[in-house]
Amino acid sequence: MAEKTYDIAVVGATGAVGVEVCTCLKDRNFPVGKLRLFASERSAGKVMTTPYGDVTVEVFSVESVRECAFAFLAVSGTFATANAPAMAADGGPIVIDNSSAFRMSAKVPLVVPEINANAAKGSRLIANPNCTTAILLMALAPLVKLFGLRRAIVSTYQAASGAGAPGMNELTDGLKDKLAGKDIKNEVFAHPLPFNVIPHIDTFQENGYTKEEMKVTWETRKIMDMPDLPLSCTAVRIPTLRAHSEAVTLETEKPVDLDAMRKALEEAPGVRVVDDPANLKYPMPLTSTGDYEVEVGRMRKNDVFGDCGLDFFVCGDQLLRGAALNAVLIAEALAEEIKATA
Repeated sequence: MAEKTYDIAVVGATGAVGVEVCTCLKDRNFPVGKLRLFASERSAGKVMTTPYGDVTVEVFSVESVRECAFAFLAVSGTFATANAPAMAADGGPIVIDNSSAFRMSAKVPLVVPEINANAAKGSRLIANPNCTTAILLMALAPLVKLFGLRRAIVSTYQAASGAGAPGMNELTDGLKDKLAGKDIKNEVFAHPLPFNVIPHIDTFQENGYTKEEMKVTWETRKIMDMPDLPLSCTAVRIPTLRAHSEAVTLETEKPVDLDAMRKALEEAPGVRVVDDPANLKYPMPLTSTGDYEVEVGRMRKNDVFGDCGLDFFVCGDQLLRGAALNAVLIAEALAEEIKATA
Protein backbone atom coordinates (compact mmCIF):
# COMPACT_ATOMS: atom_id res chain seq x y z
CA MET A 1 0.00 0.00 0.00
CA ALA A 2 1.42 3.38 -1.02
CA GLU A 3 2.29 5.78 1.76
CA LYS A 4 -0.11 8.65 2.22
CA THR A 5 1.35 11.95 1.04
CA TYR A 6 0.44 15.53 1.87
CA ASP A 7 0.48 18.65 -0.27
CA ILE A 8 2.53 21.27 1.55
CA ALA A 9 2.32 25.06 1.51
CA VAL A 10 5.24 27.17 2.70
CA VAL A 11 4.14 30.78 3.13
CA GLY A 12 7.06 33.18 3.29
CA ALA A 13 9.07 30.69 1.28
CA THR A 14 11.80 33.10 0.16
CA GLY A 15 12.94 33.94 3.70
CA ALA A 16 15.56 32.11 5.73
CA VAL A 17 13.08 30.02 7.75
CA GLY A 18 10.98 29.16 4.71
CA VAL A 19 14.04 27.83 2.91
CA GLU A 20 15.01 25.71 5.91
CA VAL A 21 11.49 24.26 6.20
CA CYS A 22 11.85 22.82 2.69
CA THR A 23 15.24 21.33 3.55
CA CYS A 24 13.96 19.79 6.81
CA LEU A 25 10.97 18.21 5.07
CA LYS A 26 13.29 16.46 2.64
CA ASP A 27 15.96 15.52 5.19
CA ARG A 28 13.37 13.90 7.44
CA ASN A 29 11.57 12.14 4.57
CA PHE A 30 8.27 13.80 5.32
CA PRO A 31 5.69 12.35 2.88
CA VAL A 32 5.37 15.40 0.64
CA GLY A 33 3.00 15.12 -2.29
CA LYS A 34 3.29 18.54 -3.92
CA LEU A 35 5.35 21.40 -2.52
CA ARG A 36 3.85 24.83 -3.07
CA LEU A 37 5.72 28.02 -2.24
CA PHE A 38 3.95 31.31 -1.51
CA ALA A 39 5.26 34.83 -1.06
CA SER A 40 4.43 38.43 -1.89
CA GLU A 41 3.64 39.74 -5.35
CA ARG A 42 7.21 40.99 -5.55
CA SER A 43 8.53 37.41 -5.40
CA ALA A 44 5.75 35.77 -7.42
CA GLY A 45 7.05 34.00 -10.49
CA LYS A 46 10.51 33.53 -9.06
CA VAL A 47 11.83 30.01 -9.52
CA MET A 48 13.37 28.61 -6.36
CA THR A 49 15.67 25.61 -6.25
CA THR A 50 14.45 23.26 -3.53
CA PRO A 51 15.27 19.68 -2.48
CA TYR A 52 12.18 18.72 -4.51
CA GLY A 53 13.41 20.43 -7.67
CA ASP A 54 12.69 23.88 -9.05
CA VAL A 55 9.41 25.35 -7.80
CA THR A 56 7.79 28.56 -9.01
CA VAL A 57 6.74 30.92 -6.22
CA GLU A 58 3.01 31.72 -6.19
CA VAL A 59 1.27 34.86 -5.00
CA PHE A 60 -0.24 34.15 -1.60
CA SER A 61 -3.97 33.71 -1.25
CA VAL A 62 -5.93 32.03 1.52
CA GLU A 63 -7.85 30.00 -1.03
CA SER A 64 -4.70 28.57 -2.61
CA VAL A 65 -3.17 27.60 0.72
CA ARG A 66 -6.42 25.88 1.75
CA GLU A 67 -5.89 23.42 -1.10
CA CYS A 68 -2.98 21.91 0.87
CA ALA A 69 -2.89 19.56 3.86
CA PHE A 70 -0.22 21.37 5.88
CA ALA A 71 0.78 25.03 5.79
CA PHE A 72 4.00 26.33 7.32
CA LEU A 73 3.94 30.06 8.00
CA ALA A 74 7.29 31.88 8.02
CA VAL A 75 5.75 35.34 8.10
CA SER A 76 5.25 38.32 10.39
CA GLY A 77 2.89 38.25 13.31
CA THR A 78 0.71 40.87 11.62
CA PHE A 79 0.34 38.72 8.50
CA ALA A 80 -0.33 35.59 10.53
CA THR A 81 -3.00 37.33 12.63
CA ALA A 82 -4.77 38.52 9.50
CA ASN A 83 -4.65 35.22 7.59
CA ALA A 84 -3.92 32.13 9.68
CA PRO A 85 -7.42 31.62 11.17
CA ALA A 86 -9.01 31.74 7.72
CA MET A 87 -6.47 29.25 6.38
CA ALA A 88 -7.06 26.83 9.26
CA ALA A 89 -10.87 27.09 9.24
CA ASP A 90 -12.87 23.90 8.70
CA GLY A 91 -11.74 22.10 5.58
CA GLY A 92 -8.40 23.87 5.46
CA PRO A 93 -4.88 22.68 6.22
CA ILE A 94 -3.17 22.22 9.54
CA VAL A 95 -1.39 25.55 9.97
CA ILE A 96 1.91 25.75 11.85
CA ASP A 97 2.78 29.37 12.52
CA ASN A 98 6.34 30.46 13.27
CA SER A 99 5.41 34.00 14.32
CA SER A 100 4.54 35.24 17.80
CA ALA A 101 0.93 35.99 16.85
CA PHE A 102 -0.81 33.08 18.58
CA ARG A 103 1.77 31.76 21.05
CA MET A 104 0.04 33.06 24.13
CA SER A 105 -3.51 32.48 22.91
CA ALA A 106 -5.34 30.11 25.25
CA LYS A 107 -7.02 28.51 22.22
CA VAL A 108 -3.80 27.78 20.31
CA PRO A 109 -1.30 25.14 21.48
CA LEU A 110 2.34 26.20 21.74
CA VAL A 111 4.39 23.12 21.00
CA VAL A 112 7.87 21.65 21.28
CA PRO A 113 7.10 18.08 20.12
CA GLU A 114 9.58 16.30 22.38
CA ILE A 115 7.94 17.98 25.37
CA ASN A 116 4.22 18.51 24.75
CA ALA A 117 3.29 17.01 21.37
CA ASN A 118 -0.07 15.90 22.79
CA ALA A 119 -1.09 19.55 23.11
CA ALA A 120 -1.35 19.77 19.32
CA LYS A 121 -3.80 16.89 18.91
CA GLY A 122 -7.03 17.92 17.28
CA SER A 123 -5.82 21.47 16.58
CA ARG A 124 -5.70 23.01 13.12
CA LEU A 125 -3.63 26.03 14.17
CA ILE A 126 -0.45 25.42 16.15
CA ALA A 127 2.14 27.97 17.27
CA ASN A 128 5.86 27.42 17.01
CA PRO A 129 7.70 28.86 20.03
CA ASN A 130 10.29 31.60 20.02
CA CYS A 131 13.61 30.20 18.84
CA THR A 132 15.35 30.96 22.13
CA THR A 133 12.61 29.25 24.12
CA ALA A 134 12.69 26.11 21.98
CA ILE A 135 16.46 25.72 22.31
CA LEU A 136 16.33 26.30 26.08
CA LEU A 137 13.52 23.84 26.71
CA MET A 138 15.21 20.96 24.90
CA ALA A 139 17.70 20.89 27.78
CA LEU A 140 15.48 22.25 30.55
CA ALA A 141 12.52 19.86 30.28
CA PRO A 142 14.45 16.64 31.09
CA LEU A 143 15.99 18.36 34.13
CA VAL A 144 12.63 19.56 35.43
CA LYS A 145 11.41 15.95 35.36
CA LEU A 146 14.49 14.87 37.26
CA PHE A 147 14.98 17.57 39.88
CA GLY A 148 11.92 19.83 39.78
CA LEU A 149 12.40 23.59 39.38
CA ARG A 150 12.03 26.57 41.71
CA ARG A 151 13.44 29.33 39.51
CA ALA A 152 15.61 29.95 36.43
CA ILE A 153 17.97 32.67 35.23
CA VAL A 154 18.82 32.72 31.53
CA SER A 155 21.28 34.87 29.57
CA THR A 156 21.08 34.49 25.80
CA TYR A 157 23.69 35.20 23.14
CA GLN A 158 21.67 35.39 19.96
CA ALA A 159 22.99 35.21 16.40
CA ALA A 160 22.14 37.55 13.55
CA SER A 161 19.94 34.80 12.09
CA GLY A 162 17.34 35.69 14.69
CA ALA A 163 16.53 38.66 12.47
CA GLY A 164 16.30 36.46 9.38
CA ALA A 165 18.17 36.87 6.11
CA PRO A 166 18.27 40.69 6.41
CA GLY A 167 20.02 40.39 9.77
CA MET A 168 22.59 37.93 8.47
CA ASN A 169 23.22 40.10 5.44
CA GLU A 170 23.67 43.20 7.60
CA LEU A 171 26.25 41.38 9.72
CA THR A 172 28.29 40.01 6.79
CA ASP A 173 28.13 43.28 4.84
CA GLY A 174 29.06 45.22 7.97
CA LEU A 175 32.06 42.98 8.64
CA LYS A 176 33.31 43.53 5.09
CA ASP A 177 32.85 47.29 5.38
CA LYS A 178 34.55 47.47 8.79
CA LEU A 179 37.56 45.50 7.59
CA ALA A 180 37.75 47.72 4.51
CA GLY A 181 37.82 50.81 6.71
CA LYS A 182 34.32 51.94 5.73
CA ASP A 183 31.49 53.13 7.95
CA ILE A 184 29.06 50.42 9.03
CA LYS A 185 25.38 50.90 8.29
CA ASN A 186 22.71 49.43 10.55
CA GLU A 187 19.06 49.21 9.62
CA VAL A 188 18.04 45.82 11.04
CA PHE A 189 19.75 46.13 14.42
CA ALA A 190 19.65 49.04 16.87
CA HIS A 191 23.41 49.53 16.53
CA PRO A 192 26.15 48.17 14.25
CA LEU A 193 26.61 44.48 15.13
CA PRO A 194 30.13 43.68 13.82
CA PHE A 195 32.66 43.60 16.69
CA ASN A 196 29.85 44.52 19.08
CA VAL A 197 27.22 43.01 21.37
CA ILE A 198 23.81 44.63 21.78
CA PRO A 199 21.78 43.96 24.97
CA HIS A 200 18.57 44.83 23.16
CA ILE A 201 16.33 42.45 21.18
CA ASP A 202 12.74 43.52 20.42
CA THR A 203 11.00 46.41 22.20
CA PHE A 204 11.49 47.43 25.82
CA GLN A 205 8.59 46.79 28.18
CA GLU A 206 7.39 48.79 31.19
CA ASN A 207 9.09 46.32 33.55
CA GLY A 208 12.53 47.01 32.03
CA TYR A 209 12.75 43.70 30.17
CA THR A 210 12.57 43.50 26.40
CA LYS A 211 9.71 41.65 24.72
CA GLU A 212 12.18 38.98 23.58
CA GLU A 213 13.15 38.36 27.19
CA MET A 214 9.54 38.18 28.31
CA LYS A 215 8.72 35.75 25.47
CA VAL A 216 11.15 33.27 27.02
CA THR A 217 9.40 33.61 30.37
CA TRP A 218 5.83 33.52 29.07
CA GLU A 219 6.40 30.67 26.61
CA THR A 220 8.38 28.52 29.04
CA ARG A 221 5.55 28.77 31.54
CA LYS A 222 2.97 27.76 28.92
CA ILE A 223 4.86 24.86 27.32
CA MET A 224 6.01 23.44 30.65
CA ASP A 225 2.59 24.04 32.26
CA MET A 226 4.28 25.98 35.07
CA PRO A 227 2.28 29.24 35.08
CA ASP A 228 3.97 30.68 38.17
CA LEU A 229 7.59 29.78 37.35
CA PRO A 230 10.00 32.60 38.29
CA LEU A 231 12.26 33.04 35.25
CA SER A 232 14.46 36.03 34.43
CA CYS A 233 16.04 36.41 31.00
CA THR A 234 18.59 38.84 29.54
CA ALA A 235 18.79 38.65 25.74
CA VAL A 236 21.87 39.86 23.88
CA ARG A 237 22.55 40.02 20.15
CA ILE A 238 26.09 38.93 19.24
CA PRO A 239 28.01 39.01 15.92
CA THR A 240 27.67 35.33 15.01
CA LEU A 241 25.78 34.24 11.91
CA ARG A 242 23.71 31.28 13.12
CA ALA A 243 22.98 29.34 16.31
CA HIS A 244 21.88 30.90 19.58
CA SER A 245 23.70 30.24 22.85
CA GLU A 246 22.30 30.42 26.38
CA ALA A 247 23.82 30.35 29.84
CA VAL A 248 21.31 28.84 32.26
CA THR A 249 21.21 28.83 36.06
CA LEU A 250 18.56 26.79 37.88
CA GLU A 251 17.45 26.43 41.47
CA THR A 252 15.90 23.00 41.70
CA GLU A 253 13.53 21.41 44.20
CA LYS A 254 15.69 18.31 44.72
CA PRO A 255 19.47 18.13 45.19
CA VAL A 256 21.37 17.98 41.92
CA ASP A 257 23.17 14.78 40.91
CA LEU A 258 25.48 15.58 37.99
CA ASP A 259 25.77 11.97 36.87
CA ALA A 260 21.98 11.65 36.76
CA MET A 261 21.80 14.98 34.92
CA ARG A 262 24.24 13.80 32.27
CA LYS A 263 22.40 10.50 31.83
CA ALA A 264 19.03 12.23 31.46
CA LEU A 265 20.37 14.62 28.82
CA GLU A 266 22.18 11.88 26.94
CA GLU A 267 18.91 9.98 26.70
CA ALA A 268 16.80 13.02 25.77
CA PRO A 269 15.76 13.15 22.08
CA GLY A 270 17.15 16.11 20.18
CA VAL A 271 19.95 16.75 22.71
CA ARG A 272 23.66 16.05 22.42
CA VAL A 273 25.89 16.34 25.46
CA VAL A 274 29.16 18.14 24.65
CA ASP A 275 30.82 18.41 28.03
CA ASP A 276 34.53 17.57 28.12
CA PRO A 277 36.31 20.77 29.17
CA ALA A 278 39.64 18.96 29.65
CA ASN A 279 39.66 18.35 25.89
CA LEU A 280 38.18 21.77 25.06
CA LYS A 281 34.79 20.34 24.13
CA TYR A 282 31.71 22.37 24.99
CA PRO A 283 28.71 23.81 23.11
CA MET A 284 29.54 26.47 20.53
CA PRO A 285 27.75 28.16 17.61
CA LEU A 286 30.42 26.84 15.24
CA THR A 287 29.63 23.22 16.09
CA SER A 288 25.86 23.53 16.49
CA THR A 289 25.22 25.43 13.24
CA GLY A 290 23.42 23.19 10.78
CA ASP A 291 22.78 20.55 13.45
CA TYR A 292 19.33 19.24 14.30
CA GLU A 293 20.37 18.52 17.88
CA VAL A 294 20.90 21.03 20.66
CA GLU A 295 24.31 20.93 22.32
CA VAL A 296 24.47 21.01 26.14
CA GLY A 297 27.61 21.28 28.26
CA ARG A 298 29.52 23.20 30.95
CA MET A 299 27.36 21.28 33.43
CA ARG A 300 28.21 22.04 37.04
CA LYS A 301 26.70 22.65 40.46
CA ASN A 302 25.98 26.27 41.22
CA ASP A 303 27.70 27.80 44.26
CA VAL A 304 24.92 30.34 44.86
CA PHE A 305 22.07 27.83 45.26
CA GLY A 306 24.17 25.06 46.79
CA ASP A 307 23.02 21.45 46.47
CA CYS A 308 19.88 22.57 44.62
CA GLY A 309 21.66 24.75 42.08
CA LEU A 310 23.13 23.97 38.68
CA ASP A 311 24.55 25.78 35.67
CA PHE A 312 24.83 24.71 32.06
CA PHE A 313 25.39 26.15 28.59
CA VAL A 314 23.29 25.32 25.54
CA CYS A 315 23.66 26.06 21.82
CA GLY A 316 21.21 25.39 19.02
CA ASP A 317 20.70 26.40 15.41
CA GLN A 318 18.08 29.14 15.51
CA LEU A 319 16.80 28.47 11.99
CA LEU A 320 16.49 24.72 12.60
CA ARG A 321 15.77 23.66 16.20
CA GLY A 322 14.43 27.13 16.93
CA ALA A 323 12.17 27.37 13.89
CA ALA A 324 12.01 25.13 10.82
CA LEU A 325 12.86 21.78 12.41
CA ASN A 326 10.45 22.31 15.29
CA ALA A 327 7.66 23.11 12.82
CA VAL A 328 8.37 19.98 10.75
CA LEU A 329 8.45 17.83 13.89
CA ILE A 330 5.01 19.17 14.80
CA ALA A 331 3.78 18.18 11.34
CA GLU A 332 5.30 14.71 11.74
CA ALA A 333 3.48 14.18 15.03
CA LEU A 334 0.17 15.26 13.52
CA ALA A 335 0.70 13.16 10.39
CA GLU A 336 1.19 10.13 12.64
CA GLU A 337 -2.07 11.03 14.41
CA ILE A 338 -3.86 11.23 11.04
CA LYS A 339 -2.42 7.84 10.04
CA ALA A 340 -3.47 6.26 13.33
CA THR A 341 -7.07 7.46 12.97
CA ALA A 342 -7.42 6.74 9.25
